[in-house]
Order: sequence, then structure tokens, then C-alpha cells
Amino acid sequence: MTGIEVAAIVVALGVAVFVGVLVPVLIELKKTVAESGLLLAQMNRDLPSLLKEMRETTQNLNQLAEYTREGVEHAAVFLHAVGEVGETVQNVHDMVRGRNGAWLRNVAGLVAGFNAASSVVKARMYHGEGGRSNGG
Repeated sequence: MTGIEVAAIVVALGVAVFVGVLVPVLIELKKTVAESGLLLAQMNRDLPSLLKEMRETTQNLNQLAEYTREGVEHAAVFLHAVGEVGETVQNVHDMVRGRNGAWLRNVAGLVAGFNAASSVVKARMYHGEGGRSNGG
């Protein structure tokens, strides 16, 4: 065999190995492209409905946020009104407590006056000074 024949055999073996490796890769690549095409077709079918559902969900979330905002505003008004009622109750309580203190002082003064008057009457009764008033 000559050098040219050996070179031709080496080149032929190289091409055979290259084709032997390249053919399975090309087959796998063809399968991958076919699956990618199916996936894209399915996405083209499903994407509009997914986008529609996402839009509806976003609208529902916006509506819920609006309801929540309104609820918080109503709760704030309610809590403010409750606070006002609490202040009114506190003012009435303070007023009643103040009046009770004055009433108790008046009753204590009345009892003290009654005790003083009764002790004067008792003293005059025991000492025989009854009947005269103001020293006269």
C-alpha cells in the first residue's frame, strides 16, 4: 500500500467516525426541535387564556384592595366615634365624681351641724339652761 492509499483509508475512517457521531446528534436535535415546536404550539394555545386569567386576577386584587381601603376608612371613622363616646363617658364620670365629692362634703357639713346643734341642746338640757335663747 502506498502512502496515498493509507491517507485515503485514514480520511475514510475519519469521515465514518464523524458521520457515526454526527447522525445520533442530528437525530436528537431533530427530536428536540420537534418537541420545541409542540411546546410552542401548546403555549400559543394556552397563553391567551393564561393572560386573560392573569388580567382577571389582577382586577380582582385591585377590587379587593379597594374594598380593604374602604373598610379601613370605615373602621377609622367607627374607632374615632368610639373614642368620642369614651371621652364623653370620662367627662360624665369626672362630673359625677366631682358632684359626689361636693355632695359628700355637704352631707358631712350637715351631719357636723346636726351634731353641734344636738350637743348644744343636750348641754342645755343637762345644765338646766333650756328655754332661753341667745343668752337672753
